[in-house]
Amino acid sequence: MGRKNRNRQRAQQNRDGRAEGKRSRDDAGWGAGYSEIIKENKLFEHYYTELKIVPEGEFEEFMEAMREPLPATIRITGYKRYPDELAWHTNLSRKILRKSPLLEKFHQFLVSETESGNISRQEAVSMIPPLLLKIEPQHKILDMCAAPGSKTAQLIEMLHSDMDVPFPEGFVIANDVDNKRCYLLVHQAKRLNSPCIMVVNHDASSIPRLHFDQDGKKDVLFYDRILCDVPCSGDGTMRKNIDVWKKWTTSNSLQLHGLQIRIAVRGVEQLAVGGRMVYSTCSLNPIEDEAVIAALLEKSEGALELADASPDLPGLKYMPGITSWKLMTKEGQWYSDWSKVPTSRHTQIRPTMFPPTDPEKLANMKLERCMRILPHHQNTGGFFVAVLVKKAPMPWNRPDGSSADAPVEAVEGETPAEGNPSVPDTPDLLEVKKDNVCGPPPPKKMKLFGFKEDPFVFLTEDDPIFPPIQAFYDLSPDFPKLNVLTRTHEGKKRQLYMVSKELRNVLLNNSERMKVINTGVKVWSRNTDGEQFGCAFRLAQEGIYTLCPYIRARIINICVEDVKVLLTQENPFLRKLGDDAHNQAKKLGMGSIVLRYLPDPKDLDAPQCPIDLCGWRGKTSIRAFVPRNERLHYLRMVGVEVFHDKQGKRNDGSTEIQERSTEDAEGLSQEHHSSVPFYDAAAAETGPLEVLVG
Repeated sequence: MGRKNRNRQRAQQNRDGRAEGKRSRDDAGWGAGYSEIIKENKLFEHYYTELKIVPEGEFEEFMEAMREPLPATIRITGYKRYPDELAWHTNLSRKILRKSPLLEKFHQFLVSETESGNISRQEAVSMIPPLLLKIEPQHKILDMCAAPGSKTAQLIEMLHSDMDVPFPEGFVIANDVDNKRCYLLVHQAKRLNSPCIMVVNHDASSIPRLHFDQDGKKDVLFYDRILCDVPCSGDGTMRKNIDVWKKWTTSNSLQLHGLQIRIAVRGVEQLAVGGRMVYSTCSLNPIEDEAVIAALLEKSEGALELADASPDLPGLKYMPGITSWKLMTKEGQWYSDWSKVPTSRHTQIRPTMFPPTDPEKLANMKLERCMRILPHHQNTGGFFVAVLVKKAPMPWNRPDGSSADAPVEAVEGETPAEGNPSVPDTPDLLEVKKDNVCGPPPPKKMKLFGFKEDPFVFLTEDDPIFPPIQAFYDLSPDFPKLNVLTRTHEGKKRQLYMVSKELRNVLLNNSERMKVINTGVKVWSRNTDGEQFGCAFRLAQEGIYTLCPYIRARIINICVEDVKVLLTQENPFLRKLGDDAHNQAKKLGMGSIVLRYLPDPKDLDAPQCPIDLCGWRGKTSIRAFVPRNERLHYLRMVGVEVFHDKQGKRNDGSTEIQERSTEDAEGLSQEHHSSVPFYDAAAAETGPLEVLVG
């Protein structure tokens, strides 16, 4: 017994010690968990002092800013009818936002609004590349290295700039080489509920060339806009990624330079003439920045032009690109010219890492049009961005009998390697997949990594699943049935998804070429007992704004007070609704419904944007099928204070109790019930939530 007691005492002491250590780290504020990392790197300071990328007399200020915590920044989803002030920042660090009891409400707001897709927590400089792409709704867009997806989300938002158009003509194909990171990308994209996004899993430097049907014939797909945000050493992120301080060496840039060129070359190959490609890194190093741009411009032989993007962001403070730089090894040895590099170093150092030696050629490149953002100028991270416009086909793509892709030696000094952009496209894959089925490519034709994905099966116009759906919801004649797909061709279809017509075209013509991770927005879910009410499929909130333009029945118009009732009570009786909504509901049979709020321009205190909620009309009650975080969002919009402490209790310690009517949830399985948040409709205090959501 004595030994057991001693062991228990020792274990408790260890637990107490760990807890005290955690408290000490938490109390330390920003950088907790990194206390052993000293924010100094003499090689870094020496390197950038010599390169003179920082204006004279500002280097100390630059280094002080690099050691400070990065401000937390958020971006409001641009197509959800918010004001124009879409980006906000606070000088508080992310750590303080998470841990401070005074900011608990604000942090809950940030988490729930992020999950529901209404805001994105994105670094300020990361917002720049999508803005410089100048997206229009008809653009075909490729995001080459997309994970974790904050820029991808921004691209989707810009594509949907007109919320009255459920299916823009354009689309976003978001790619990442890492299979697991692709699922982070899917999570980001799904928040926005767009039918115009497809996530694929490929090496960006050899991403396949796609085909699509155009005017009855096969054609090569060229993108109007390409975001080429390449893997980089990340020394511009030291303010948030503290471990870069101790890991940084110049060899990181030397190792990445070749890959960055290969990815960028593959990007411009697939860019349409007249299109724009934005190349960006979160590195300050010219080896990863201007050197890559110079190599692209030189090999393009005039096909590419470096655009002056400064008028597009007039308030942005940046340093122009540099035209002279030198290279340093991790041992501290400098080289200013390729001719001075010993043969023994030729495998690590390549000629494309140096500035062009021809003064006239260098001047014509206009490298000063590149933009380098320094942390101390606007209290941001470090960043580099350049905008390329394609004026003509690349030399190796010109229709003069030459090959369809660049030769292996297309990039001077680059040795052939796995993932070289010059790998020819797989031949003779122009036939459409039979039976409207798209799935992952066969393993013999392409190596597959990660999880095996379910196929994408498009429904035909005469599929027997449609007539009851059409009749129940009175779908308009222009409803695009061919855009509906499911993820199985065996057994009952449990979920129905929709994609845009253009993405359907891409899917059907490239199933042998692409590994598709995810596409489409869920619009209907099978309800086990729904057939007895006339339709086996209930509406899904994710796809409500995609479907609503086509639905002409099963709609109940509601007011602000109805919204409050529906989102704060689990199964309110029909009589809880206002008279108008109550009378509409009584005329409908049981089953899935749309609950629609339309703004009253005369009532400026009420939300001035429409709200569509999925619901269910029961025998004597009604309920909204809305995910928890989306509920919180709409409740904030109608002025209901939404907050719960960490125990889910009121401030006075009592637990929230909701009235429910459970006897008439006929046709609804328990799995569809969502938890009701704690709320206080009488609360009158105003805080940062109201300031931000306006």
